[in-house]
Amino acid sequence: MTAKPKGLSDAAIKKGDPTKTPPYKMYDRDRVYIQVSVSGSRRWAWAYRIDGKDYTLQLGRYPDVGIDDSREARAEAAKLVDQGIHPGKAKKAAIVQAKATEAITFWTIAQDWITINRKSWSARYCQQVETYLAFYAGEKSAFGNRPVSEITTPEVYELVISIMTRKTLKPGERKATGAPSIAILVRQWSSAVFSLAIVTGRRTLTNPVTDLTASGLVKKPTVKNNRALNKDELITLIGKLSTYGGERVTRIAVQLLMLTFVRTIELRGAKWTEFDLDKARWDVPAERMKMKQPHLVPLSTQAVKLLRELKTITGGNKAGYLFPNGIRPTTYMSPMTINKALHYMGFNGKSGTIGFTAHGFRGTASTHLHEMGVPPEHIEAQLAHTVGGVSGAYNKARYLKDRIPMMQKWSDYIDELREAN
Repeated sequence: MTAKPKGLSDAAIKKGDPTKTPPYKMYDRDRVYIQVSVSGSRRWAWAYRIDGKDYTLQLGRYPDVGIDDSREARAEAAKLVDQGIHPGKAKKAAIVQAKATEAITFWTIAQDWITINRKSWSARYCQQVETYLAFYAGEKSAFGNRPVSEITTPEVYELVISIMTRKTLKPGERKATGAPSIAILVRQWSSAVFSLAIVTGRRTLTNPVTDLTASGLVKKPTVKNNRALNKDELITLIGKLSTYGGERVTRIAVQLLMLTFVRTIELRGAKWTEFDLDKARWDVPAERMKMKQPHLVPLSTQAVKLLRELKTITGGNKAGYLFPNGIRPTTYMSPMTINKALHYMGFNGKSGTIGFTAHGFRGTASTHLHEMGVPPEHIEAQLAHTVGGVSGAYNKARYLKDRIPMMQKWSDYIDELREAN
């Protein structure tokens, strides 16, 4: 077996060749050499051939790059040369790729993930994903702007815990005491985003969410119904609403929610084709109802008036929604919009204020109608609640002749409170 040439030593490199005047070369082995400059600096280089032509690859400055380091670098570069690949070009390409990967943020991959899955999701779920991911991990957030290739498990942990245990209320958030349910969803969606980054080669590390089990990380509190407003609080809200300086469409949304007390998603996702304003009725299709049963909402004269005004504003949108999304016109109003309006009106639960959310209109109407002596079964039917003991298939027109005057009575009551204010 032929022994490898001995090559250079540190002593020889430092001493140099006293018989030569810089610049000159000091050869190691395998065509690796030290280039000694006029200033006395020493740099490693490797001479190689591809397709019969000579090329040079710079290996680094000595002594930052030692003898063994230069030989290892040459050995790795030689593997590329054997494949006809210029190692210098490959190195530049790797640097470019690294910079490109670094520029790919979490939010960039999140948008790709949403696009891929959008068609398989319901409109409601898609909007939920877009809204909450954008809010907590979007392009305007520190987390969303982090390179997806660099995010660590502690960072994801901090994000999820911050959502679960938040103590301050931001515009659009429903409460200042934490949101465990949203924290669980953000954790779940983030895991899917990282998985996409990994399989598409935009992240080489493991999924940082893997060790963060939802059950061990987030504890969901006992579900509590949204509180109802008493008479004085309702008067306060009506007064605040009359002077609300936000978008007119948002104000109408709050007013209609108050008058119809449907679920917020049923109003936000409503389309003009569901309404017959001449007959003062709103037919909500089964697929948009929580219990997957069609629902009929009698409309008071006040509600019809608001709807006619709203139609002059949004009636021409191509998607047909009463409340098209201001940013994405093909979908409907964000679930945060109405709560954000209530927040700005002072119903945010902070010291000295009332904690109240959009869903609370249902309990508010129910409480006051009960106090007004309306039969409970009429109220429950209008709320689209399942009533124990009711036999047979659900009938959307159940108690309709009683619910029509009830809805008008409720709207008139709201007017009375407005005048009292």
